[in-house]
Amino acid sequence: METNNKLYSGGKLAILLLLIFIFFTPFAIVNAGERGVLMKFGEVQDTVLGEGIHLIIPIINTVKKLSVRVQNQQISTKASSKDLQKIHTTVALNWHIVPKEANTIFQEIGDESQIIQRIINPVIEEVLKAVMAKYTAEEIIAKRGEVKAGLDNSLTGRLANYHIGVDDISLVDVHFSDDFEAAVEAKQIAEQEVKRAEFVALKASKEAEAKVNLAQGEAEVQRLLDATVTIKVLQKQAIDRWDGKLPLIFGKDEATLLNLSEFAKAN
Repeated sequence: METNNKLYSGGKLAILLLLIFIFFTPFAIVNAGERGVLMKFGEVQDTVLGEGIHLIIPIINTVKKLSVRVQNQQISTKASSKDLQKIHTTVALNWHIVPKEANTIFQEIGDESQIIQRIINPVIEEVLKAVMAKYTAEEIIAKRGEVKAGLDNSLTGRLANYHIGVDDISLVDVHFSDDFEAAVEAKQIAEQEVKRAEFVALKASKEAEAKVNLAQGEAEVQRLLDATVTIKVLQKQAIDRWDGKLPLIFGKDEATLLNLSEFAKAN
């Protein structure tokens, strides 16, 4: 019985020592992708603890660990264009806490969940509405790259004031009301029909022009022929093509050869 009591007492003492050791541990471990915010009696210190083991003073010092890895936040919101069209937009933001400013952001804002709720979501919504209001609905469709660039610049500048780095921004989805999208589709169809009609008219004009040019060319050829063909030319062509045989003349009785001397006298 006495032995059991000693074992029980020894076990309680070991547990107590273990708890004391854990509570009074003189070091803190900061894992990969984290920064440690060092506090003294709850007051944030200027020192930011990097990855690894750090000596601290038990009870006096505490360490709050914050992730400085890239995190993704996606938010859907409504905005209005310059011409007052309703826009439904989904934005995906890749962001991270600036490592060397982890103590400041924790002191001013809080941990990751508070950063998202108090800073990132409201800023995305505000900036998105401001950027969309600069463009008409059609410009937002046609100049999506320019709209995204404006969103990038505005968000990066705003979040930098809160010690947040922006890695990437994506316009995941941008769509308008059903009526507006139907109107845009109808306009595109009408524009395609106009372009098709213009093409047909241009083709007909070119074909007519080609026919006129062809007719003018044929007329010019005929004019040149009329100007150059004379009796002498025709006579020369006939002589050049003569095979030396006299033509036959058929009379009442029999065929006779043409007498050129008599033909010449007659002339």
